Amino acid sequence: MTPAHIRLRRACATAAAAGLLAAPALAGPAHGAPAGTPPAATSAATPAAPSPGADDDFPQLTPAVAARLDAALRQVMRETGVPGAIVGLWAPGKGSYVRTFGVADEATSAPMTTGLHVRIGSETKTFTVTALLRLVDRGEVGLDDPIGKYVEGVPNGDRITLRELAGMRSGLFNYSQDADFIKRLESAPEKPISPRRLLDYSFKHPVQFAPGARFDYSNTNLILLGLVLEKVTGRPLNEVIERDVIEPAGLRGTVFPTNAALPVPYAHGYTDQTPSGRTVDATGWNPSWAWAAGAMASDLDDLRSWARTLATGTLLKPATQAERLRTTPMNIPGDGYGLGIFNIQGWIGHNGSIPGYEVLPVYLPEAQATMVILLNTDNLHEGQEPSTLFGEAVTSIVTPAHVYPGHEPVAPRSR
Repeated sequence: MTPAHIRLRRACATAAAAGLLAAPALAGPAHGAPAGTPPAATSAATPAAPSPGADDDFPQLTPAVAARLDAALRQVMRETGVPGAIVGLWAPGKGSYVRTFGVADEATSAPMTTGLHVRIGSETKTFTVTALLRLVDRGEVGLDDPIGKYVEGVPNGDRITLRELAGMRSGLFNYSQDADFIKRLESAPEKPISPRRLLDYSFKHPVQFAPGARFDYSNTNLILLGLVLEKVTGRPLNEVIERDVIEPAGLRGTVFPTNAALPVPYAHGYTDQTPSGRTVDATGWNPSWAWAAGAMASDLDDLRSWARTLATGTLLKPATQAERLRTTPMNIPGDGYGLGIFNIQGWIGHNGSIPGYEVLPVYLPEAQATMVILLNTDNLHEGQEPSTLFGEAVTSIVTPAHVYPGHEPVAPRSR
């Protein structure tokens, strides 16, 4: 398993076989087709001249490879019932593969296109932790500072460090697993929830274990780091993320929203995380309940760029990036979690899931390859995250030595 997005009923990350979970979770048009081309097949990769440093085992993204990817992804679409998907794959000297499948709006049958925005769930964690690490680089905070130095009232606050929060080893209860929180969110998903209220849902539960004792994915950790960023900078979190991370990274389609609005154009998102289990359109649900752990929105172009920036550490000092990438085990061999980032079978990044959407932007250093998957549903398929199944379909073909995320099944969601 591995951490991934934000789901209401499963608070832990299940990234490995299901994709990383967190808990209530462009390069232009597809090659060969204009933006807006209906879901079937947008064309295949563009072969390119060999590039030094590219993994020799990574295939040229020829029309034949693209055809295999098309068939595999259509099969996953059929099996999972995902309404719409955007899939991109790039590697220097190997070409590119960008496709859209299905619909962006079930009511109008408007097709998925490459320029659409989606909510990115726990991918937000990578931005929050990057902002924190930039403060570390400036000497304004220390990774081994106790959280109690910045936020009062945290259980074990004199012992839990910022490093343990970012690495999911704090022992704090995940607020998104609290029954009262779930009831509140399901009864009024359009209404905002404050970060302090989220902490109340967590802190009424006993700590799960001593700080640093083990890995346990908890959205509570990121809410606390968001409050640290606000306290140290004196700015609201959305401004911190925008000015200190989004702008330096050169991202133009990524936002940290302060309300329920999505940047236009956007894909509608569908979820069955409802009291009845019926799938509904969750596009207008307010993401404030995920805040620093999962509230952001982005698009294909930006997530392609961000996946490489995140994995290579271009916004951080080399020593700080090395700290970030030092992982501790999660649930299966070959997988580890660092500071707001994972390494799953060699793919570095984070996945995201929030009611209505899932994303998987990851980078494989050996091939300098980037894979980005965007979906407009978070409905599980036989207990697995759909983004995980899409990632596995792609990597089984192009990187059989680095299949995301491995093959350990995850327990089905409980209701």
